[in-house]
Amino acid sequence: MEHLYCEWPDYDRLCERLALQVHQSGWEFDEILCLARGGMRVGDVLSRIFRKPLGVLFTSSYREQGGTEQGALRIGEQIAATAALTGPRLLLVDDLVDTGLTFVALLPEIKRRFPQFTEVRTAVIWQKASSQFHPDYVAERLVGDPWVHQPFEKYDRTLPTDLPRSDLPRSN
Repeated sequence: MEHLYCEWPDYDRLCERLALQVHQSGWEFDEILCLARGGMRVGDVLSRIFRKPLGVLFTSSYREQGGTEQGALRIGEQIAATAALTGPRLLLVDDLVDTGLTFVALLPEIKRRFPQFTEVRTAVIWQKASSQFHPDYVAERLVGDPWVHQPFEKYDRTLPTDLPRSDLPRSN
């Protein structure tokens, strides 16, 4: 299997590239909904750049084999946000589209559960070559289907006891 390793500077640059694509399209949206967990950082960056409310919808399909094999899609029941997202134009954000199955299943479900969103567009950092779904905005279209290693994934294998001792003062 081919691997793509992305470090923080490149990750930030790709988020900025994605933001520019959305901006240059001229499409006006009301809110951002990110898919947790991978889309949370992307959604946060875009929410700050566009100064738009951010909601989080928890989804999960990569639970098998230590998170490397896609299984059945699970979709959270509610959107987590500090205020109700009222739409009507929603930017749906994730880190990548792999097979495309998550977006294919999720978009009709969002429209069914949350009818206030009458226009939904999608944005991702990476789109793999074999994806069945083509997002509206993509920072980088991959030539193949590499396994993407993102900078925060090092914490998937880290325990508190693995962390280096810190010189920071202890809180009381």
